[in-house]
Amino acid sequence: MAINRVPILKRCRSLGLDPVYLGVDKKSNRELKRANRKISEYGLQLREKQKAKFIYGVLEKPFHNYYLKADRMKGMTGENLMIMLERRLDSVIFRMGLARTRRESRQIVNHKFITVNGKCVSIPSYLIKAGDVIEVREKSRGIQRFKDILEVTGGRIVPEWIDVNEDGLGGTIKELPSRDQIDVPVDEMLIVELYSK
Repeated sequence: MAINRVPILKRCRSLGLDPVYLGVDKKSNRELKRANRKISEYGLQLREKQKAKFIYGVLEKPFHNYYLKADRMKGMTGENLMIMLERRLDSVIFRMGLARTRRESRQIVNHKFITVNGKCVSIPSYLIKAGDVIEVREKSRGIQRFKDILEVTGGRIVPEWIDVNEDGLGGTIKELPSRDQIDVPVDEMLIVELYSK
């Protein structure tokens, strides 16, 4: 299985991205040394695609498959793509505050700590639906790791489309997100232009 081992701050610096979107609080002190070259149209499109892939932790082939699915769906392809990426289980876990970073949310799902509608799901790319109930497994609720995570993510703002329980270890998907509710700094139209060439 392919794993992205690129250092987060270095990649954020090269993409011109704030590490906060990945759940990382650190800031890099280094400045990116770039020649004053004008970036081509293709370069801009490629950068937006790389940004989306990096934020959601998706590699090239699965990302292209998401694009093909989004293209077949009704509505605007770019918006469908962003909504599909946001519906991934690891992304929803991060949004609910059950993980400090997106990478940690992926690990939590892989280690079988999460149930969807009462069934254990260990696939980070599982697409949630409206009405799904997502919780930490009963056996895993007392683990110190989740207490530490809830201390750190307690002040994080949860999107309107997710309803989180008071204890913080579960929640319900009220509705699927719209593009306005996704606060990721990606211009999806450039991605569509890149793939439609």
